Amino acid sequence: MNDAVMIAMSGGVDSAVAAHLIAAKGTAAGVTMEHLSYESETARLTAAADIADAAAVCAALGIPHYVADLRENFRRLVIEPFIASYTAGETPNPCIVCNQKIKFGALADFAARQGYPHLATGHYARIERDSYGRYLLRRAKDEAKDQTYVLYTLTQGMLATTHFPLGELTKSEVREIAAGLGFSAAAKGDSQDICFIPDGDYTAFIARHTHTPFPPGDFLSTDGRVLGRHNGIIHYTPGQRKGLGIALGKPAYVVSKSAAENIVVLGDNEDLYSRRLMVRDINLIPFERFSAPMRLYAKARYRQAPAPARVEQTAPDELTVEFESPQRALAPGQALVLYDGDYVVGGGTICDMKGVT
Repeated sequence: MNDAVMIAMSGGVDSAVAAHLIAAKGTAAGVTMEHLSYESETARLTAAADIADAAAVCAALGIPHYVADLRENFRRLVIEPFIASYTAGETPNPCIVCNQKIKFGALADFAARQGYPHLATGHYARIERDSYGRYLLRRAKDEAKDQTYVLYTLTQGMLATTHFPLGELTKSEVREIAAGLGFSAAAKGDSQDICFIPDGDYTAFIARHTHTPFPPGDFLSTDGRVLGRHNGIIHYTPGQRKGLGIALGKPAYVVSKSAAENIVVLGDNEDLYSRRLMVRDINLIPFERFSAPMRLYAKARYRQAPAPARVEQTAPDELTVEFESPQRALAPGQALVLYDGDYVVGGGTICDMKGVT
């Protein structure tokens, strides 16, 4: 049986320590993805430095280092769907898609072709196997660094060949290990932004890549009255208060928007709360489908605390979720991830909200 493991390495401290832990146990290699077409010389040089850092760690560990050119995969499977979703008025999370389609998809395929059927990453999460032989995804020991929210799409096949060696460590322990090994990455900061939009300006990025005008349209009240004109729906997101460019004599928030109608609906803070919603494109981990409604915990943002909710499967690829208390600024396109204690039950993409009941 081939237990060789390839470690996805970004040049950062987490993947460097992951490589050290995996290499100590058996046959291993490192791999760094080349996935961006850089728009500046600074970005290109930074990426080259990250590849060099990963290669240096592999050399110190005495394992091979590969570079996987996944630029076309990333453009087609991550960037283009992100642009399509955002311009349709949704709030997508490209990091989740990247994990599903690129890291544990195209990159895992690359590793397998090189003779490494297992893939390890520096994610903070844990994988376990239950008494029935089914793989489970569990929160990391370091709750502050837990990354299971962006991993809920992993299938049984993916979990069976994936390793998360940092799951039982805290971030401070990881940095201590790196420093003890003399890795230069020990002092590197964590990446915070979407990798292909490092400045966080989604609007400018989409404008550069689509060359599509987003025309002005109407601001509407929640009861359908015209309040003024907006500058194109791409500039607005649910929950937004600042930068609306309209004075109503009281605080106003983006409640929703419609690309098809080119309207942005404004309302009060209380209008942002929803209790009931539906999700599509679901992936379930401990079982194939819900046999009955369950009381679980759900969250729609990476940093959000999970909230209690009743979850029912209402179609083969659809869940209906009803929170015990209304949740603020939920939006179509967001990922909703479900937890049972420390374990990820699964999740999906918000496609409809039913409002407060």
